[in-house]
Amino acid sequence: EVQLQASGGGLVQTGGSLRLSCAASGFRFNDYTIGWFRQAPGREREGVACKQLSDGSTYIAGSVRGRFTISTDNSQNMAYLQMNRMKPEDTAVYYCAVRKFLRNSESRDEYDFWGQGTQVTVSS
Repeated sequence: EVQLQASGGGLVQTGGSLRLSCAASGFRFNDYTIGWFRQAPGREREGVACKQLSDGSTYIAGSVRGRFTISTDNSQNMAYLQMNRMKPEDTAVYYCAVRKFLRNSESRDEYDFWGQGTQVTVSS
């Protein structure tokens, strides 16, 4: 059974940093692509970053490029989202998800399994 557990959310001031973690189990890590998504109140869930776990290629959405970084520890089946220079518009529930296809994608419809979200709030 595929399981994803996101953690690390919280309250941070504008300009601050947070690191989210996603613990994965129940599947062969290197056969998947992992993504981070976020959903703010009243808005669509949007892709933030993803990483193809076989070749390590990454994609970062333009809205967070230069501030957010996705990384993984394949030996521990862990993924991380490092968020720096945070802005109030980064406030959202953040989710990790995986797709059993080795290609980066920011489309939520292309992901097969989802973890529960973790709330991130950036105060102004």
